[in-house]
This record gives sequence, C-alpha cells and structure tokens, in this order.
Amino acid sequence: MTRQERAARVRTRLEELYPETPIPLDHTSPYTLLVAVLLSAQCTDKRVNQVTPALFSLADTPEAMMRVPVDAIREIIRPCGLSPRKSAAISELSRILVETHGGKVPADFEALEQLPGVGHKTASVVMAQAFGVPAFPVDTHIHRLAKRWRLSKAKNVEQTERDLKKVFPREAWNKLHLQIIFYGREYCTARGCDGKTCPLCRELNAG
Repeated sequence: MTRQERAARVRTRLEELYPETPIPLDHTSPYTLLVAVLLSAQCTDKRVNQVTPALFSLADTPEAMMRVPVDAIREIIRPCGLSPRKSAAISELSRILVETHGGKVPADFEALEQLPGVGHKTASVVMAQAFGVPAFPVDTHIHRLAKRWRLSKAKNVEQTERDLKKVFPREAWNKLHLQIIFYGREYCTARGCDGKTCPLCRELNAG
C-alpha cells in the first residue's frame, strides 16, 4: 500500500467514525477561541473549558481583557498550568490587538504568530476553526498517529505537518486534523496502542 493509498484509507475510516467534527474548545468569537487555544498548551481541552467561563465572564474582548490586572487573569487560569506565562501573554496580546488590529483577531498567519504566546500551531488552529482557512495544526496526537500509520517519518511536528499536507487534499485539512485528534483520544492513545492494537493501526499495518 502506497502512502497515498494509506492516507485515502485513513480519510475514509475517519469520515465513517466522525462525520461531524465539533470544535473541542468552547468559544464565542475568534478572540475567545484564540485565548482558549493559548490556554490549551500542555493542558487538556476539558480543563480549559472548565476555566474559561470564569475568565470570559470577566472579559471576553481584547478591550476588556487589557484592563484586567495580570494577577487576576493568572489566578483564574492557574488550573491550566504555566499561568504566569499564559496570563502575561493574554494581557499583552489583548493590548496589541486593540492598538494594532482595531480590537480584532487578524485572519493572517504571520500577524497571529507575532502575538505573544502564539506559535504556529495556535495560529493554525485559529485560522482553521475561526476563519475556515485551510490549515493542518499538528499536536502530539497527530504527530504520533502519522508515524504509526506510516504517513510520516518526521521527528518533529513541523515536518509531520508538511508530510500530511502532501497526502491529504487541502479542502480536507481542517476537518481531518480534528478527526485524527478524536481518533487518537478514543482509540489510539499513547499507551493504549503500540501501532498494532487499534482498528486503523491493524488495518494499515497488517502483515
């Protein structure tokens, strides 16, 4: 089976399992999504969704957030981990959005990646989920599964992203990255599958 054939098989199976792909992080705007994605670094989506209601009841726009003391932000988001760094980033990016972007989250990779606390993966999630721009954010689930399914031999997420973009059609990227995450959490966890246990691994690695 060629890599392209394996990718086609993956896409077919994931579409059967996850025809709908709800966005895991609760949000009401591109801004609240951006903050939620930033908080999700080294933290579960479930925990983020438990924390953000209190934060967004305090401030759910850049204009409101830039007026909230950093210490107050830090106290609310403490359960998400890395709270000193994340609270400073949320406060500063809110100020930059107001002063540089008219209070709006820019639908632009380069502009997003210049914001404090926003790397390529966070920018990709926001572009895909807030603005519908084709992107393929690669997290640890996707990096692990791409290797197990022999879609990439990459040792880092940047190369994995490039490899996956080559084997999957551009119009499928936004949905597929969520489908792979859902599958990784449900069937092909880091310790629950050795590349031979879950249904897709068995199918793709038979023989």
